Amino acid sequence: MWGGGNHLSSRSKGFTLAEVLVTLGIIGVVSAMTVPSLMQNYQRQSYVTQLHKFYNILSQALVQYQNDKNALNLKEAGLTSLDALDEFFQNYFKIVSSCNSNVTPCFASEYKNMLGKTYKVGLEHHITLADGTSVAYSCHGGANIVFTVYVDINGPKGPNIAGRDTFAIYIYNNGVIDDYFTGMAPMTNEERETAFNNKCADPKMENWYGCFGKILNDNWEMNY
Repeated sequence: MWGGGNHLSSRSKGFTLAEVLVTLGIIGVVSAMTVPSLMQNYQRQSYVTQLHKFYNILSQALVQYQNDKNALNLKEAGLTSLDALDEFFQNYFKIVSSCNSNVTPCFASEYKNMLGKTYKVGLEHHITLADGTSVAYSCHGGANIVFTVYVDINGPKGPNIAGRDTFAIYIYNNGVIDDYFTGMAPMTNEERETAFNNKCADPKMENWYGCFGKILNDNWEMNY
């Protein structure tokens, strides 16, 4: 008896050209829809990772500075003048370039917020760290905030957007690093959300702050 039932037709041995083209087309459409989103998420996380790294270095430096001065807070430790800030950064950070009062080349000449409004850096001193991070700092002079820092986590290269690769952070007398607030840090979640909505996400405002606190609230995620 001939085993004709075991023979496979030529069609069942593979895909036709039309089927392959349809499959490739579907893959292309799905890729076009998902890859940009994946790249954006990766870029956001990359920014946050670099920001978190700087935050940790600054936090450790503040603790070490206060301990070295045997002081109970930063003002008591003497961090009350530009000269003291210069000494602090020189002693506790790896600086490769100092631009003093000049913004460039440590920073870009112009920055924008997330909605396209133009900003300028404009703090007292500007430096570049060994890992490429740019840092601008200035004494604050308030009752609770000791000094202000603008940090561009990838230096003068783009996108140079406040809330993406550039952030304003504030160092309080108790050593806490937070967003801008008239009281003593740490801020509450509600206070940070208000600062984000009224400053960072408001196109009419010319302030840098409000973005950093949102990232703190969201457990080091950039969900905006």
